Order: sequence, then structure tokens, then C-alpha cells
Amino acid sequence: MDIPPVVPPGRMRALPRTVLGLPDGWLLRHWEPYDAPALVASGTDPDIQHWNRTGRFTEARAEERIARYRANWEAEEAAIWAIAPEAGGLPVGLIGLADLDLAGGSGEILYWLLPAGRGSGTMVGATDRVSRWAFEELGLHRLRITHSVANPASCRIAEKAGFPLEGTMRGALLHADGWHDEHLHARLRTDRPVRH
Repeated sequence: MDIPPVVPPGRMRALPRTVLGLPDGWLLRHWEPYDAPALVASGTDPDIQHWNRTGRFTEARAEERIARYRANWEAEEAAIWAIAPEAGGLPVGLIGLADLDLAGGSGEILYWLLPAGRGSGTMVGATDRVSRWAFEELGLHRLRITHSVANPASCRIAEKAGFPLEGTMRGALLHADGWHDEHLHARLRTDRPVRH
């Protein structure tokens, strides 16, 4: 007997590319070509470059990446938001769903913050908000977060956003300084809502 897909083909493409509200004057919105300087800045930030494999951006390459974010949504391959001030201005971070397996009902949350967004708790709220969208609107069953075991800030974000630690994946990701063991965190649609 065939198992039906958890998220039917075309469902994500049909969802509106909505703005998601966050507390404390922040929101999640889709990337626009004029946001390219924020991607350029992410490529020169040592912390983002140490823990992520985003690479460096020229303005032109950043604009191409932003166009790809839109194309990936249409192709149902990823959903990427900018973390931006509600009052307007350039993003201070990125959050999204990638490595989507819609038929299997799972995906991975990825994120980074520029210095202007760090230390405010914004990423915990953003992670929770994207998770709720993924479960309630898209219909996924399981989300995961992976990060280097040497990155305790990401561990705190994951746990505060309702992603308990499930284990350690040995030698799971190659960073610029070599192979890193990775923590695996996960949250299920059936888990209790997070209280902030």
C-alpha cells in the first residue's frame, strides 16, 4: 500500500508568501533585491562565516541569491525569510526551511544573525514562528536544527525554541577549520507549544 505524501505537491507553492510577525519590533519578510547589502555583510562577518557555509557575496551575487530564494519557494525546495526591523530597513539576519522532504513531512531550520541582531532573543522567536508556520500552514511533521557542538549559542537557541537535543552526529559537517561533530535537535508538530 502506498503511503500518501505528508504535504501534497503544490501545497507550498500555493501558500501566500506572508510576512510573519515577531515581538519587540521585528518581523520575518521575504528578501528583496534592495536587501543585497545585508547578504554582502554576512559574507564578511567572521562568526557567520565560521558557523555557516554561505560564502562571500558581491552585490550582483547577492541579488542572484535573493532571486534564487524566490525560485526555491516556487520549486518547493526552501522557504527563506529576512529578519528585519518592523519599521523598515535592511535585514539583520536570515532564517528559513531547507532540505525539505515534503512527502516525508520534514525539513531543517537554518539561520544566522548579523551583530545588529544578536543578543536580543530575536532568533528564538523567529525560530519558533517559522516552526509554527511549517507545522500549521505547510503541514510538516518534523523539523530539525543541526549545528557544530562548538557553537553553544546555536544550542541555546534551539533548546529555547522547543528543539530538544536528540544526539551528536560525529564528523558530520566540514567547516573551514575541519570536520565538526554536529548536535541534532528536533521538534515535532505534536510537541507542546513553546512559551516565551
